[in-house]
Amino acid sequence: MSSDYSTRESGNSVEAQPVAANTVGDNEWVKASPPPEALELRAEVVPPEALPPAEPRPAEETALAPEPPPVEEPPLAIELPSTSLSLEALVESLLFVADGPVPVARLAEALEARPQHIEAALEALGRLYADRGLSLQRAKDKVQLTTAPAAADHVQRFLGLAASAPLSKAALETLAIIAYQQPVTRPQIEAVRGVNSDSVIKNLLTKGLVEESGRTEGPGRPVLYSTTAEFLQHFGLASLSDLPPLNLDGLKPAPPTEILKG
Repeated sequence: MSSDYSTRESGNSVEAQPVAANTVGDNEWVKASPPPEALELRAEVVPPEALPPAEPRPAEETALAPEPPPVEEPPLAIELPSTSLSLEALVESLLFVADGPVPVARLAEALEARPQHIEAALEALGRLYADRGLSLQRAKDKVQLTTAPAAADHVQRFLGLAASAPLSKAALETLAIIAYQQPVTRPQIEAVRGVNSDSVIKNLLTKGLVEESGRTEGPGRPVLYSTTAEFLQHFGLASLSDLPPLNLDGLKPAPPTEILKG
């Protein structure tokens, strides 16, 4: 093993002498100094002035880019329910919530439509209800949505309604005269029947089958009587035009009987 010290013989004694650092050869390694290979791996430090000058960047690259404008959020869209219903459907809706017969003029005003358009819609509904459980009843210029007359017994049973008492013969006679000759006065009714009809008319008024529809301009201004929508419902009629035709042939007076004198 090598040592940092070399020996020199002086007579019989050996004296240690330090080795001078400058006496080492070029290819000899001295302890406490890095080997030659490590010196070759050191990176050369280049002074700043020896570096090539940096190329200037374009002005558009060095300038700060403008901030994008704030994005405005679109307003919240509120979807409204569609109201694209046909006129027939709208008329049907109003008749469904009505509590009684409604004039055609009132339907036209509510729907902002012409009366003739309302009439066309009612005709379309009438055809639609031909084979269904609903029906349109017309009383003069008023219309009402009701159940079909053919379902009357089932409706009464479902609602627990007692069957109404049948009308008397006198009531049917009086009601028939009013239905076919309306508006008609009490004297005119009695002229056909030949008897006093005051109590019968009061009974029909109580049942809601007839109503006072005005007064005449004659002496005493007698009251005029007409049938009601309840009359149509009672007999299962859609309108007065559904009344059976009046046949007066069987009402011709019999020829006078010849009286034999003795």
